[in-house]
Amino acid sequence: MAKIRKTLSQAIEERRATPSFDSAPLPPEDLKQILEAGLRAPSGYNMQPWRFVVVQSPEQKRRLRAASYNQAKVEEASAVIVACGDADGWRKDVDLMLEQGRSGGMPESYAAQARTSISNFLSGFTTEQMHAWLNKHVMIAFTHMMLMAEVMGYDTAPMEGFEQDKVHEALRLPMSYWVVALLGIGHLKGPDKYNGGRFEMSHTVFGEEYGKPLK
Repeated sequence: MAKIRKTLSQAIEERRATPSFDSAPLPPEDLKQILEAGLRAPSGYNMQPWRFVVVQSPEQKRRLRAASYNQAKVEEASAVIVACGDADGWRKDVDLMLEQGRSGGMPESYAAQARTSISNFLSGFTTEQMHAWLNKHVMIAFTHMMLMAEVMGYDTAPMEGFEQDKVHEALRLPMSYWVVALLGIGHLKGPDKYNGGRFEMSHTVFGEEYGKPLK
């Protein structure tokens, strides 16, 4: 179990994309806490379209590595969370989402309106629009998990280097799944990645409209 816990501010400030892991096993209770953080993320209409495949076995990590441009850290990580979005999830889960909403105080009038709004909004999406929608929501959950792992004292490596079709084949994913990113979790082996720095706020943040400095 990771022993060095960090504040959220420390985790954000000190996090690096870990270049190499030591492959030590990840305790199930720690993995569950990391996954729970992702499941608590917000999403449009609360549809929670994310789906996570946790890869830990040596054989499966080897298959996933082969689908990820042979990145060694895929195989070295204690666990790799393959973060996907389900393009059909909203159709299958809308009743469950509304049922849970009602139990939490959702008014019936809102539930009826939401059912119509969700269908009207999402049913007309092209494949590209659906993938863009899934990317946004899955990455919110992905970031929750990454920062929770860092707060717990683990090292992480977010990865976008993979081949969609090959990951589908290796993990036997449903056709409706869209792979968004991989999250390697474990403990650093060797030197950490250099600090690449970040642009100053004045370079990327504006006040009220583009080009005006934030006061």
